[in-house]
Amino acid sequence: MRLSTRIALWAAAVVPLLVVLAGLLLLPLVGRDLRHQQDARLNERAAALLPSVRALVAADSKGRPKVEQNQQRKVVDAALDLGVRVTGTDGGVLLAVGPQPDGPDGAGALPTEPGGGPVTVRDHGTSWRVLTRAVGGNGNGNGRGSGSGLLQVIAPTGPADRQAAAVRRRVLLVALVSAPVSALLGFALAERATAPLRRLSRRAAGLDPAAAPGAPESPGSPGGHRFVPERTGTAEVDELSSALALLLTRYDEQARRTAQALDTARAFSADASHELRTPLMSLRTNLDVLAAHPDLPAADRDEIVAELRQDHARLLDLLTALSTLARGDLVQLDAFQPVDLAELVDATAEEARRRHPGTVFAVHAPAELRVFGWESGLRIMLANLLGNAAVHGRADGVPARVTVRLAAEGAQARLTVDDSGPGVPPEDRAAVFQRFHRHRDSPGSGLGLTLVAQQAALHRGTVALTAPPDGTGCRAEVTLPLPRPDAPTLELPARRDWLTASGH
Repeated sequence: MRLSTRIALWAAAVVPLLVVLAGLLLLPLVGRDLRHQQDARLNERAAALLPSVRALVAADSKGRPKVEQNQQRKVVDAALDLGVRVTGTDGGVLLAVGPQPDGPDGAGALPTEPGGGPVTVRDHGTSWRVLTRAVGGNGNGNGRGSGSGLLQVIAPTGPADRQAAAVRRRVLLVALVSAPVSALLGFALAERATAPLRRLSRRAAGLDPAAAPGAPESPGSPGGHRFVPERTGTAEVDELSSALALLLTRYDEQARRTAQALDTARAFSADASHELRTPLMSLRTNLDVLAAHPDLPAADRDEIVAELRQDHARLLDLLTALSTLARGDLVQLDAFQPVDLAELVDATAEEARRRHPGTVFAVHAPAELRVFGWESGLRIMLANLLGNAAVHGRADGVPARVTVRLAAEGAQARLTVDDSGPGVPPEDRAAVFQRFHRHRDSPGSGLGLTLVAQQAALHRGTVALTAPPDGTGCRAEVTLPLPRPDAPTLELPARRDWLTASGH
């Protein structure tokens, strides 16, 4: 059921109920006002009749028939439409005119003693309002003692009851009429109030999940995947629109990450399949030779086993490098934190000394130099820089000498790794950072410097190969930005395709 229909039904039920409740509160007030008006009229008429009634009672008590008749006419003329009953000092009815209980000659249910104000009496199903006043024979009118009579002014309650009944009928009529009217008004107001919500629903329903993430909605028809909140002036709808935009933004981000992870997995599988084919074929060939010639001489067997070990090491290095490259492509910003780069350089150099015992490593670094980065990625970058220098820094069989320098220069950290090898020709210095680029006699996987370039870019830095100042060997120079309090929030670079891009 639509929200506007629900609101209309609630309005149709609640508004008549409120009208009835208001009527229940109003009817006693109306009845009391009508009774007060009737009582005020009785008091006014009693005050007007009292002089003539006193004279009538006095004439009756003194035996003056002509005076009594004159006073009776005056009382009848002043009674108008009200009932009047006059009782003499002896208890007999001197005058009974107008509407009253039991007709003009019967006492009925009328009070026999004066009271403080009008009272209601009932006779044969009819209600009457009666005001009783004592009339002294001496004209004082204070209480009913010996020689006193009674004046009773009587009015039927029917007119007041009919007016109260008319008010009751009008309340019920208003309640009945208010049901459909309130339903229509509630529906109209609800339709107008929910119009922004319906527009938001149509915009959300028109989004195309197949569209490129971030593509804006077309003006003519919704179809983009990026949802832009619109201000409607309705706080709840604006909040819902903002929440929906945030949800879709997160969905886009998750979809992008999922697609990137899938592309990376595919690229990893394709590269591993392509690059592992040669070493696996070499392994198969050597194993076939060992199986076909169990009586090979020891020297030949040792040579084949050494080749098997080399192929195994190459396979392991290749898979490790591909996995590390994939991790760099998929790393998220929450993995970044302040890192002491100087401490990391010392630790990586110590590890390189254990891996390459014949290489001399000299490290010149400050006591502390902090950058904002991914510690695992920086360790990978340093390990590959030092390992590449140790492997390719040999010259004519002489062990390599690797010099590592780290210093802060302005807003950047500058890291240089110098070796004593043959160096890299200028025309090849850019190509060495491409995937699987290696010399024919290189023992590596061709991904070491690619990992260095990836991590430098991931940390918004640069990497380049140059010649050392003395012109001998090769220098790898990496610059990384130093954190600044006034710097904007760090964001990962747009390029995250070191493993999936076909051109690398």
